[in-house]
Amino acid sequence: MDEDLTSATLRAIRRILRATDQGSHRLYAATGLTTSQFLVLQEIDRRGDATPGTIATALQFGQATITNIADRLVAAGLITRRRGERDKRQVILAATDAGRAALGRAPDLLQERFRDRFQGLPLWERAMILAALERVGSLLDASGIDAAPLIAAGAIDRAAGPPAEAEPAPRQDAAPAIGHPS
Repeated sequence: MDEDLTSATLRAIRRILRATDQGSHRLYAATGLTTSQFLVLQEIDRRGDATPGTIATALQFGQATITNIADRLVAAGLITRRRGERDKRQVILAATDAGRAALGRAPDLLQERFRDRFQGLPLWERAMILAALERVGSLLDASGIDAAPLIAAGAIDRAAGPPAEAEPAPRQDAAPAIGHPS
């Protein structure tokens, strides 16, 4: 019985990892972007002109991560980067027509579907799920890993390339790759 519960729990974790990997593959196939790159582009487009700091705060990413992602999005022609008109030290990011077209090609994000369904659950059930997932994270020695609130395979800041298969356990050694989810 105990071994059955362990196996069932590991299968459930694997299904979550596979769903994350498949979602990353779908997004990359449609847009050529990783989930984090897509979210940065989406936030820039939603705000119109935005500073990297504003985007970092909104997405709960580090400033350096936003700068690296912005570099890749600029190189891909999906956003522009210019200096502020009043304060030349300020950097302003804006989506291009090509960036908006990429957003339009994107499938529904896994995390958006999750958020919608999760918010529909009673508060007690959401709290129970959070507690269980935090406990699973501690069992996987993942409690100390800083994570942005997004569902994506691999590191947040990585270069392009087709998504790799999700690992049975979270990867901590993902190399930077525009569009590469892991």
